[in-house]
Amino acid sequence: MVFGIGTKNIGIDLGTANTIVYEEGKGIVLREPSVVAKNTKTGEVVSVGSEARDMIGRTPESIVAIRPMKDGVIADYDTTVSMMQYYIQKALGNKANKPYVMVCVPSGVTEVEKRAVIDATRVAGARDAYTIEEPFAAAIGAGLPVMDPTGNMVVDIGGGTTDVATISLGGIVSSRSIRMAGDKIDEAIISYVRKNFNLLIGERTAEQLKMDVASASVEAAKDIESQSIRGRDLVSGLPQTVEIEAVDVAKAIQEVVQEIIVAIKETLEETSPEIAADVIDHGIVLTGGGALLKHLPEVISEATKVPVFVASEPLDCVAIGTGESLKSIEVMKDK
Repeated sequence: MVFGIGTKNIGIDLGTANTIVYEEGKGIVLREPSVVAKNTKTGEVVSVGSEARDMIGRTPESIVAIRPMKDGVIADYDTTVSMMQYYIQKALGNKANKPYVMVCVPSGVTEVEKRAVIDATRVAGARDAYTIEEPFAAAIGAGLPVMDPTGNMVVDIGGGTTDVATISLGGIVSSRSIRMAGDKIDEAIISYVRKNFNLLIGERTAEQLKMDVASASVEAAKDIESQSIRGRDLVSGLPQTVEIEAVDVAKAIQEVVQEIIVAIKETLEETSPEIAADVIDHGIVLTGGGALLKHLPEVISEATKVPVFVASEPLDCVAIGTGESLKSIEVMKDK
């Protein structure tokens, strides 16, 4: 393929929680939440990204803040197109040539879901669009030798999905994609606080708790300080502040952590003895926002008896890998 002169080709990590844009030759040029605020009466887009995220739970009836991506796939097609249009224009400015765009998708998506991503990207202003599977992009972004005849294992824990894959010779050998990731951790925290503290908290509060005090290990959480949270008391209906222990948050998210571990074990069970031996040698690499969950590498390592490492830039691995794959776009076209 001959790219147009002056065309800036881009890679997009179109995530459930965040969208990251990688521009060829520049690196990451944009990082925004995957949120769009729309006027329900006119259908007009009010704001996109950080501004729209700040509106979640705080909008009047006429405005609704939408996350158009759910579980790693498009849930609201038109809103996704509007969001991508905004991000492509914001990243590239008013450059004359339309870009070729590489977009990442979870490893378990159907052909229909993949087609929806390609169509949405074209409608949003791409000259042409291609897809790359998230764990493969994450492995490239983490600097793993994906083209070598050696087995590597990557676990990408995003907002909507956790993608687990073993990779060798430029392809995915075995993989699992489960809808247990960052959003499910937030939901588990909201549910636990409601049930045990009679307090209703919002998504933003749950996310803050996850980042500040959540631990994959109940035992290790005993050493983390408690945190005050504000919400609405379900008995009185009034605003209330409650002190919550890190151990409680750890207990709340145990089911999600265990589901991720099961997916990793199942993927390992499907691999050949040679690749399993390589994974023991090289370890499992964690990427995505979920990789930052406290004590997660230790918990996974204990369960699998394999060394576990967090990639150097876990939040950016998928976007970097998606952008890097633009260099071999001819190969990706055939995938």
